[in-house]
Amino acid sequence: MPVAYTTLQDVYKARRRIGSVAQRTPLIASPTLAGRTGNSVHLKLESLQRTGSFKIRGAANKMLSLTGAEKARGVITVSSGNHGRAVAFLAQSLGIGAVICMSSRVPRDKVEAIRQLGAEVVLHGNSYEEAEMQALHLLKQRGLTMIEPFDDPLVIAGQGTIALEILEELPEVDTVIVPLSGGGLLSGIALAMKEANSAIRTIGVSMDRAPVMYHSLRAGRPIEMEEEDTLADALVGNIGVNNEFTFRMIQEYVDDVFLVSEAEIAEAMAFALRAHRLVVEGGGAVGIAALRGHKVDRLGGSTAVVVSGGNADLRSLLGVMSE
Repeated sequence: MPVAYTTLQDVYKARRRIGSVAQRTPLIASPTLAGRTGNSVHLKLESLQRTGSFKIRGAANKMLSLTGAEKARGVITVSSGNHGRAVAFLAQSLGIGAVICMSSRVPRDKVEAIRQLGAEVVLHGNSYEEAEMQALHLLKQRGLTMIEPFDDPLVIAGQGTIALEILEELPEVDTVIVPLSGGGLLSGIALAMKEANSAIRTIGVSMDRAPVMYHSLRAGRPIEMEEEDTLADALVGNIGVNNEFTFRMIQEYVDDVFLVSEAEIAEAMAFALRAHRLVVEGGGAVGIAALRGHKVDRLGGSTAVVVSGGNADLRSLLGVMSE
């Protein structure tokens, strides 16, 4: 087996480091989904996490590991919304400056939430890549410290702490379904699950509009794709042609990746609100969509679905509920 860039020990270290910042989120049974699939189904509610998504775990593990000099210089990141919000929250808590670069595609609600946390928001371009180029320019110009959104071992280890919580509360789990974009979340969870039991199936789910990691895996190398508008706005963006960690970890530890349509995402968001009174953003609902659409084959007896975020744009939520 290839050498892992992130280890299970790193995940346990991350849990200790971020324990005072990231919350232990609920794992709830979903009888309706269980009835639909014929298997036990539980939802891991990162949508109820501080700042509204799982992103605070990885961001905290990285930022709490910074040296005094790095903190003094301030931090910068590029984000489709949720990572930026986590970085802004942590920067405010630590008393350090933060610059969050985003594209004009990021929903207004997510942009305003970051501004309210006191971070400097830089809106640049019409894609994640254009915002990233601006972030790299400011990084050099101002001497800031980059907080990578996904392709960083400390970020991956932080996201992997979700797996430890699932295993402790649902030790019989045999399938884990996780939203997939840049791969930091799925890499960390899949690593920990496979180290616990190699028979546990780890499944990624993306939207069918420009799913970059999905097509990169099939090409055997990181590729680039033009962004498309989607309800799963948290999942947009390329993975970087020079991706160092997540692409290879997804190749190594993930069993399969499935795609869901916009209609299926909308139905999953509406289902979460009606069945569980949960506000779930499009990117956070893709795992539910995959189950409702019977996309995942060979489900075992016990399935956990990571609901990765709850920062839904109000207009989008009202739209899916009215359909």
